[in-house]
Amino acid sequence: MVSQELQKIYAHIDENVEEHVAKLQEWIRQPSVSNTGEGIWDCAELTRRYFEEIGCQRTEIVDVGTTEWGAKGNPVVYAEYDAGAPLTVILYMMYDTMPIFDVNAWSSHPYGANIREQAPFKNVMIGRGAVNSKGPQMAMINSLASIRAVTGNLPVNLFIIAEGDEERMSIGLRKFVFERKERLSEADCMLGFGRQNGRGIAIPHNGSEGCVYIELETSGANWGKGPMAGPIHGGYKRTVDSPAWRHIKMLSTLVDQSGNKILVDGWYDSMEGPKEEDKSLIEKTLKLVNMDASIANLGIGGFIDGLDSRSMLMQALYGTSINLDGIWGGLTEPGTAGSIMPDKVTSKHNCRYVPNQDGPDLMKKLRLHLDKHGYPDVT
Repeated sequence: MVSQELQKIYAHIDENVEEHVAKLQEWIRQPSVSNTGEGIWDCAELTRRYFEEIGCQRTEIVDVGTTEWGAKGNPVVYAEYDAGAPLTVILYMMYDTMPIFDVNAWSSHPYGANIREQAPFKNVMIGRGAVNSKGPQMAMINSLASIRAVTGNLPVNLFIIAEGDEERMSIGLRKFVFERKERLSEADCMLGFGRQNGRGIAIPHNGSEGCVYIELETSGANWGKGPMAGPIHGGYKRTVDSPAWRHIKMLSTLVDQSGNKILVDGWYDSMEGPKEEDKSLIEKTLKLVNMDASIANLGIGGFIDGLDSRSMLMQALYGTSINLDGIWGGLTEPGTAGSIMPDKVTSKHNCRYVPNQDGPDLMKKLRLHLDKHGYPDVT
């Protein structure tokens, strides 16, 4: 049974839904592209304002400076709300987004935050960050505002961390967390995701994963064969080695024919399976899984090897992968005519790993794999 207080909070949300939606539109219309820096500082200021509006007594924009990787990190927006409560929750957020790669591929301008009817929903907001992740995060901010408006306070203290580097491996967040480790360790728990599925059901997020993002490049200059100073005419393939074909052959050694099993020695060695507590949570989560809806929402033909719901969930939570994000070299523009042999080819990969695996260790194993299979020149 929903308490009277909670009913009043729900009523407040309904009464102020237009204002809540307008605030989300404002956030989406502000670009915040971490990879280029477009709009980052303006969006950080806007995000800080939202935290002030929900009553946070302390707000700041933290310039993290140069990170351990040598690149400058984007600012972290930090806020604290002291409710005088016994428990403190860290709310993790991200205000950055990916770039707009092709504005013509959007049914509505990505910074327009326009509302349109789109099946199966009556109305949807279209914009960069509407799903990942300004939409769900603004729902959280608006909910906090309604709770405070009805009750006069929040039930817990908050440490809110909004990073501007999530889409480029959280390089600034890492430095911020280590510098504030003592303060942040005072919190009792952390809430990092606030999404729901198409049926409006909140799905538990059972832990976290690691990600290493890499680029692999094969070049004639490093190989000592093929074109070394730039591309040459493709007709020379009859007599000249191709760095492009070498790169493709190299990629084929990383995974089996299906692309689903990693062939790098030792990659799976330190992986852990679910603990007893995890198994209980998995059983509860399975009740919320709708395979047909998941397949439809993703727009895919099905899951690997026709996985059933249990196997799919286990693989999603405890599996590891090397993905091919993109590959380029030579003629890549659609419709481009010509005949060249590229002097180099590059591919991007995100490698997902799980607790007890170590990112730097996996990269060492990848390097050993490339050397063992005759690709010491691949960088």
